[in-house]
Amino acid sequence: MRFRAAIFAIALAAAATPAVAAGPSKFDAALQTSPAGTVRVLITTTTGASAAVAARLRQRGKHVAAEYRLLNLLAADLTAADFDALSADSTVLGVSIDAAVVSGATTKSAPAAVRQMAASASTLTGRGVGVAVIDSGIQPDGDFSKVTFYDFTSAAPTAPYDDYGHGTHVAGLIASKGALSQNAYTGVAPGVRLIAMKVLDANGAGQTSAVIAAIEFATLNKNALGVDIINLSLGHPILEPAATDPLVQAVEAAVRAGIVVVVSAGNVGRNLVTGAPGYAGILSPGNAPSAITVGAVDTAGTTTRTDDSVPAYSSRGPTWYDGYAKPDIVAPGQNLVSDAALGSTLFTEHPERQVAGNGGLPRFLRLSGTSMSAAVASGVAALLIEQARNGGLAPSPDTIKAVIEYSALDVAGADPLTQGHGAINLPGAVALMDAVVATGLSPVDAASTIPSPTTTIAGETWTWNQTVVWGNTVVWGNTVVWGNTVVWGNTVVWGSTVVWGNTVVWGNTVVWGNVDLF
Repeated sequence: MRFRAAIFAIALAAAATPAVAAGPSKFDAALQTSPAGTVRVLITTTTGASAAVAARLRQRGKHVAAEYRLLNLLAADLTAADFDALSADSTVLGVSIDAAVVSGATTKSAPAAVRQMAASASTLTGRGVGVAVIDSGIQPDGDFSKVTFYDFTSAAPTAPYDDYGHGTHVAGLIASKGALSQNAYTGVAPGVRLIAMKVLDANGAGQTSAVIAAIEFATLNKNALGVDIINLSLGHPILEPAATDPLVQAVEAAVRAGIVVVVSAGNVGRNLVTGAPGYAGILSPGNAPSAITVGAVDTAGTTTRTDDSVPAYSSRGPTWYDGYAKPDIVAPGQNLVSDAALGSTLFTEHPERQVAGNGGLPRFLRLSGTSMSAAVASGVAALLIEQARNGGLAPSPDTIKAVIEYSALDVAGADPLTQGHGAINLPGAVALMDAVVATGLSPVDAASTIPSPTTTIAGETWTWNQTVVWGNTVVWGNTVVWGNTVVWGNTVVWGSTVVWGNTVVWGNTVVWGNVDLF
């Protein structure tokens, strides 16, 4: 855990002073000061120019690590002495650090909330839907059907494995069949096909370039692999605007290709010194406008929604640089039990998190974080895709996102930059998708045909929040989240600082502690 925290603290320090403050630059915040030694960078070029840029770098004896077919992008190992040439090259649009991405779980059961969610979908199981889990891998066990496996951390093909354990836990929340727990820990969509793409190592760390390679592979092979959803329970601090962030652009390309991309918001919503929640902690690629960015809900282990709350660790919006309103939704993420990868880092280092399965032997882990929330949301998206296809509709990613947003339920005491459109509401989403299929209208227009946009859970009737994102503008009643300025109540939270309670800790100095991520 300390290794990942150290990486994150370094990246946060680089992100603390926005690049815009120093004037226009092709280089992201982490490269604003010349790095020592050789550093892996991601170079964005004008359309069709990446091959020529790569050739020029090779002529100068530089190592070009990768070229990406889907994007005008290449990865190369350079020194600060190479930066002037890139800056002067008119075909180079941007240069970004190959940032360390991290994934993990808070190490501090709400299985009832996940079971209730799956049960409310009636006969839906996600059958025929393909979910690519880009994570630390998946360890096959009796809870999963055949797993298609690709390893982006090694050139040598291997059988499916997960040496960290995070990917297996995420996959279980999405798709576990419950065979090892007598159905106690069944996933939200046990009928989906899993495509595991390993990008994280045994410490839960990896590089942005590997994640982009996996997203590109899933997108280019969407039809061959049957990829409908990508789950990204990982991220890095935002170091530049979304329009130039290579990881964000890879996500946007996947969505344009028709893939629903679900991303965890991050677990950096709390000042570890004061304990106060803070804003603008969304991680990349959670700032991707087209992604479904998911924060966490603590269900208190009950089915009722009255005692739900957003944990302090769940990252709040707006997004750094752009001021986008994120997260989009929140979903159960606190103390969720799911499949463990036996022998993995998480399993061996946290025996206090182990949970027994059939036969009384430890077989599961209890973890918390927005990684878990993203997995739950991916399961819900899979059920909605199956439902739409059963009705003869091929739903776009925008349709799935709008259905989930519009039917979400308010979390008491949570503002829109904390909860997004609200807590995910599968029964409501299923009802709204029924209307979309029946009418052929957009989710918002189809909702007008529903006499009462409400959902009854545990005997309590809740009204849907009925809000959606239009472009980068979100309207909640009379409150508008727009551009680089966010006004909420009487508090302005943006500019060069982020306000955490009464303490400002994000400007030219970052105050942070030893944080467990996701």
